Amino acid sequence: MRLILTAACLALAAACAPPSAQQLQQQQETLIHAVIETGAGDIVVTLYPDRAPVSVANFVAHARAGTYNGGAFYRAVRENNDPNPDPSKRIDVIQGGWGYGGMPEAAEIAHETTAQTGLSHVAGALSMGRLDPGTASTEFFIVVNDSTSLDSGPGGRNPDEQGYAVFGMVAEGMDVAHAIWRAPTGDEAPGPFVAGQILDPVIPIRQVRILEEE
Repeated sequence: MRLILTAACLALAAACAPPSAQQLQQQQETLIHAVIETGAGDIVVTLYPDRAPVSVANFVAHARAGTYNGGAFYRAVRENNDPNPDPSKRIDVIQGGWGYGGMPEAAEIAHETTAQTGLSHVAGALSMGRLDPGTASTEFFIVVNDSTSLDSGPGGRNPDEQGYAVFGMVAEGMDVAHAIWRAPTGDEAPGPFVAGQILDPVIPIRQVRILEEE
């Protein structure tokens, strides 16, 4: 009986214990949820405005304005088409927006590094596409398999060491992301992209819907 009472008291104490700092942070963090409706299925993403306020506000504004309606996932980078000679810097991502042609004019936003946000390019991460730091606007990508060479810091994929700006995470639909990533690619590459990485055909984005704000 004493053992049972002791176990019960321990369980009660654990239940009544004050939450840890991490639990408090998770409870207080603002989350925004969105659905990326594609021709291959829906991808539900969770956005982190407290950590990456500029990137999230930009994505939400474009979603509400209908910027992504009629866009596409147009690029898939994987082992068979990533020319980086360093295997540790190769990436597995799908890129979406309008960058395959007809990209709308849009304001560029400040760059939020992963060192600033505490986020990382792990599988499922949602991140902003860019050329130079501070040139991101409408293009975004989803990490299919861990690609942390895209994080900021020395030794990364980009010589500028600024990495890319993670601002969300896939909550549902990684199977859709994988299906897009495995889709056929063609030999042509418009703009700055590498031949063999452009999806053929592209996977349409019907719309991006903001679901709720907590």
